[in-house]
Amino acid sequence: MNLTQDMHRIEHWADTHHPVWVDFLRMALGIFLFVKGVMFIQDTEALQSIMSHSQFQWVSLGLAHYVAFVHLVGGLLIAMGLVTRIAILFQIPILLGAVFFINPQRGFYSENTELWSSVIVLILLIVFLILGSGRLSVDNLISRPERDILY
Repeated sequence: MNLTQDMHRIEHWADTHHPVWVDFLRMALGIFLFVKGVMFIQDTEALQSIMSHSQFQWVSLGLAHYVAFVHLVGGLLIAMGLVTRIAILFQIPILLGAVFFINPQRGFYSENTELWSSVIVLILLIVFLILGSGRLSVDNLISRPERDILY
């Protein structure tokens, strides 16, 4: 089988096994990412400080702006369910960096809530990369035949 057929099978499976409560979880994830983006914009110096202590000091300013922008725009797209998988693909490298490079420098103890929230968000992003947008999404409204919308 080719990749396109496999993707259609995965999407069909995800659409038929996607309870509505999962859509609300996707919306909450998107809102959380959007709020994190706002927090990064409000305090870019703190984000740059975190980045400067990482292995990526030479690109800390550019990364700080990239992280804030992707969280803002991607968070809104994920919350609305519009091009969800593409928005998630831009988020995953940020969360991988947070989980493996940024937050471990603070330690793995239980009070490092940034690490644990990053791990949870990364897991949710991977889940929604597989599941997709769901029924309560702009993607679903766009892809529905016109007769389904009218009735």
